[in-house]
Amino acid sequence: MRTGIIGTGRIGSTLARMLVAAGHEVVLANARGPRSLAALVAELGPAASAAHPAEAAARAALLVLMVPFDSVRGLLPQDAVRDTVLVDATNAFAGAGNPRDLAGRGSSELVAEWYPGARVVKSLNTMHFETLAVAGTTRGERLAHFTAGDDGKAKEIVAGIITDLGFAPVDTGPLHSGGILQQPGGPLFNRPLTEAQALAWISH
Repeated sequence: MRTGIIGTGRIGSTLARMLVAAGHEVVLANARGPRSLAALVAELGPAASAAHPAEAAARAALLVLMVPFDSVRGLLPQDAVRDTVLVDATNAFAGAGNPRDLAGRGSSELVAEWYPGARVVKSLNTMHFETLAVAGTTRGERLAHFTAGDDGKAKEIVAGIITDLGFAPVDTGPLHSGGILQQPGGPLFNRPLTEAQALAWISH
């Protein structure tokens, strides 16, 4: 599966390296344009390419947003992501790293409104990039990555990617309630849990 990654900072670059190591193709995009990604593409090899965000969306079967939350709206043409599995890995922060007050809404709900027709799944946003880089390859029980969404098949696709990366997919439920659990201020944000711990927490 070709995965598009929009946003190539520390977390986006880490995800790209892990996907390529797991046998996936990636197409990378950022606000600075494809030329700025030449070194990363060269490092990743023939399974990686670079494009502008809209081109990456058109070429990818699954798209991951790893950009600042404020840049999501209007980043892509709506038609480019219609019927696309769109992983919202963004985090809505206010100043000083505090969670943004969204008046009870989930940040991923807003993303789904901005991109009607996209198959939005909240995932890959709760783990620090350094944990992401190493936890999926360590021995012992797998750490959990969470999925929330209203499209069951889309969540299954994202769960497959999570498994390929060496983590355990754990479903937190619908986009509203499950997404709020994962976003900044939620009980699962930046809290590494094993699969057993995560399942126990979800079921409690």
